[in-house]
Amino acid sequence: MDDHADAARFLASRRARISPEQAGIQVSGVRRVTGLRRGEVAAIAGVSPEYYAKLERGSLAGVSASVLDALARALQLDDAERAHLFHLAQAADGTAAGMRPRRRPSKQWTPRPALQWVLDSIHAPAIVRNGRMDLLAVNHLGRAMHASMFEAYPGEVPNFVRFTFLHEGGRAFYPNWEVAADTAVAILRTEAGRDPHDKALHDLVGELSTRSSDFRQRWGRQDVRLHGAGSKLFHHAVVGDLDLAYESVDMISDPGLSMTVYAAEPASATAHALELLASWTAADVPLAAR
Repeated sequence: MDDHADAARFLASRRARISPEQAGIQVSGVRRVTGLRRGEVAAIAGVSPEYYAKLERGSLAGVSASVLDALARALQLDDAERAHLFHLAQAADGTAAGMRPRRRPSKQWTPRPALQWVLDSIHAPAIVRNGRMDLLAVNHLGRAMHASMFEAYPGEVPNFVRFTFLHEGGRAFYPNWEVAADTAVAILRTEAGRDPHDKALHDLVGELSTRSSDFRQRWGRQDVRLHGAGSKLFHHAVVGDLDLAYESVDMISDPGLSMTVYAAEPASATAHALELLASWTAADVPLAAR
């Protein structure tokens, strides 16, 4: 990943998606560009066309917060996109490295006993992942829910994006595969903006880009998103469809990691399916043996 190229592509992609009508610009005649022209973005943001052209070439070093805010408004960025723009500017300044949490000395992160106790005390599927979407820790229901991932990568740390795009089980696990795939790539792109020099992330993106045209297409869209709360549909090989709400929180004690807890609507079919999954998990019998 190239900081300048990523910034240039991101700005160009956001400009191309906004119609003149959305920006309040009156149009006459035939336009040769998709979305807004550079000069139109510059006028809305209150900067010169030459300066905006420089920014869209990826030269974000030294750009003030006020200019970045003006660009975010002109390009109608949402919260995730605005944060991504600021991360790209920090990377261009060289300040991103200093703002990242100090790396842990161990390459293989393992949950503290107390954290595992907390996970195990939650009577719902609960997981911990990093920004690369490695599945790092689970409780019993979380492991049972993601059994297909653990079976796909025995002895390894499962990765949601790798499983989604490179393993046949990914399309079965996510009935709304297109949505799940879009979300996974957007989260990964967001992490690339936060930590553009993460070698493991570079390697993962390189592997996925080489092996999956579906991933390459989505990676090129430059989409980003915050993954805090929502709902998602899963298909479990044993208990069937699971229509789950989720809430994700950043872990203050472990910067860069997040915990996600899933829950079903009370008395729903999914709630009953989770009860069945919990009974199997409590029996400690491998699901594959059932």
